[in-house]
Amino acid sequence: MNHSSAVTGAAPQVAETQSTGFYRLKVGDVTVTAISDGSMKMPLEKLLTNISLEDIRQRMAQAAMPTEMDASVNAFVVDTGDQRILIDTGAGALTGYTGGHLQSHLRAAGYAPETISLVLLTHIHSDHCGGVSLDGAPVFAQAPVKVSQEDATYWLARDNLDDIPEGRHRSFNNAKQVMTPVQAAGKLQTFTAPAQVHPLIRALPAPGHTPGSVMYLLESGTEKMLFWGDIIHAEPVQMQDPAVAIQFDIDQNQAIRTREQALRDAADHGYLVGAAHIAFPGTGRVERLGKGYRWIPTNS
Repeated sequence: MNHSSAVTGAAPQVAETQSTGFYRLKVGDVTVTAISDGSMKMPLEKLLTNISLEDIRQRMAQAAMPTEMDASVNAFVVDTGDQRILIDTGAGALTGYTGGHLQSHLRAAGYAPETISLVLLTHIHSDHCGGVSLDGAPVFAQAPVKVSQEDATYWLARDNLDDIPEGRHRSFNNAKQVMTPVQAAGKLQTFTAPAQVHPLIRALPAPGHTPGSVMYLLESGTEKMLFWGDIIHAEPVQMQDPAVAIQFDIDQNQAIRTREQALRDAADHGYLVGAAHIAFPGTGRVERLGKGYRWIPTNS
């Protein structure tokens, strides 16, 4: 199904100040709030591909960061005044890291789960969809949950995992655990990108990391902000060289092409970006630097 309507409700009492768990900025006529779910360890020497260990160590040292880095897990609320759209949900109870803080940080920012009008998932990975349900019930009781049909089919429609590498079985089991309550409640809605998923938000295809990964383009007034999902995992490395992939990518070659296009477009057009795994709040712009790119955070 492809529905563009969202549930509306009384406006929440939104906290005015910034916090370690949330960060607010304006995009045209709407307010975007980055919400921290926490962080997770990423052993880059084991995870990154198409790069030597020496180069990983050198680039991370230049950024004054360890090669086993703490990667932020960021979600975003788009507040139009009468609707609150949550982009990604953190890991919820699936967290195996210093995360799972989305609900508490949402509340601190003034957004109780029942005030969320619509949930948009960039893709079905635990650190993005894990917060949609808890103890067998949807967390965001008033909100439809939208995800691409391709990702829903890949992760949720299989009768068995015989053709899936064993190392990915946990991801499939986690996906079914958290998404099944949403399906059972009749709240899961799918689309085929590109698609208008809300009057202000368009889903754009971003395949590679997962088959149906998408980015969400917010347009308000004359301003734009693109929510990337997992275009970038290791900013100090992949900004300089977008051809560096990560083992989480299901199709690494396609993920590289998607990343190269996303970085090129962001640098060419100068719009704001919301990134899931760049240091919190994960909001910034992209500039060209030599043969690669660099990240300019909004909170610098």
